[in-house]
Amino acid sequence: MPYKNSVTTDYIITSLKTLFGVEFTSADIRGWCASNGQNYQTVCSKLASYKVSHGRWNLEVTQDKVEEIERSYVAPPALPAVEQNLIPDKDDTFVKFGSFADVKKILHSRLFYPTFITGLSGNGKTFSVEQACAQLNRELIRVNITIETDEDDLIGGFRLVDGGTVWHNGPVIEALQRGAVLLLDEIDLTSNKILCLQSILEGKGVFLKKIGKFVKPTPGFNIIATANTKGKGSEDGRFIGTNVLNEAFLERFCVTFEQPYPTSAIEIKILQGIAASLNLTEIDDFCKRLADWGDVIRKTFYDGGIDEIISTRRLVHIIRAYSIFGDKAKAIQVCINRFDDETKTAFLELYDKIDADFVMPTSTQVSAIGSDIDTMPPF
Repeated sequence: MPYKNSVTTDYIITSLKTLFGVEFTSADIRGWCASNGQNYQTVCSKLASYKVSHGRWNLEVTQDKVEEIERSYVAPPALPAVEQNLIPDKDDTFVKFGSFADVKKILHSRLFYPTFITGLSGNGKTFSVEQACAQLNRELIRVNITIETDEDDLIGGFRLVDGGTVWHNGPVIEALQRGAVLLLDEIDLTSNKILCLQSILEGKGVFLKKIGKFVKPTPGFNIIATANTKGKGSEDGRFIGTNVLNEAFLERFCVTFEQPYPTSAIEIKILQGIAASLNLTEIDDFCKRLADWGDVIRKTFYDGGIDEIISTRRLVHIIRAYSIFGDKAKAIQVCINRFDDETKTAFLELYDKIDADFVMPTSTQVSAIGSDIDTMPPF
């Protein structure tokens, strides 16, 4: 199509704004040029003052607007130095297993290498990342993702302070500037609003359009995401609320680790470590039986024999419950009350076969035990 006579900048802006809003991309401009018989380079030159990054324009971010925001920008007051330490505490009960060694190597390299960790609930995905950072003296910023998480939660925005608005960095910008590890926990619960992190996942930083500043990543910055799925949703309904993630978003993660539950031998060490931290003695046999019980349940689950599973986290709950009640049978019962009656009974019967000292409660006792669970503190 031959080019039509050149049109004014005001006409271009008005037309593009009507079609695409205040933000648009090079693809949008090319489509507009094809429809209006205009030269792409000519149009781009007329929009030069609105260009915010490669292939992106924003009609609200003019040079005058940027200068105005920079003049009025007031940095938030610095936090006391003691609150600035974001290195997690070392946990003496932690036992290395699964993807821990690989994650630690990645973080030790200080290379930007986005990492995705997937696995069933309660198998130590988040805990292992925290402890890798603790052992390496790396700062960690953890963000718990939900369906409501948006750009303002992640990148930051203006906040009302003493009657005025000041820019407040979100956790992503804090991690970028500090060279910290950014942990996006339960990322498969998110919506497409997470796509605001695309350029950051490429290691290129981000342009803060609201204040006209570009933030580059500080060396050492990295992103780790954890999820119960691989970003394809949950077909069996076990993880309600998980979503199918954008393929382009997932492709920006360099590696994916599949975190399993620990072996029985490792799980025994974990439970014994928790018991020692609670000053529980002479319960090594109890820890072993719990680990064997959990292992048999998982194998049955993987074979399709049952629909529920006992996680490592739940076994830890049982040890903690025992430290409170001093009764092994009750500790197991109150911690599996979350399951339906049929599953709960099956689990109790299985444990009864593993532990000869276990006294199988009657069905009435199993139902009544739930009345005690309200007195348990959160774990």
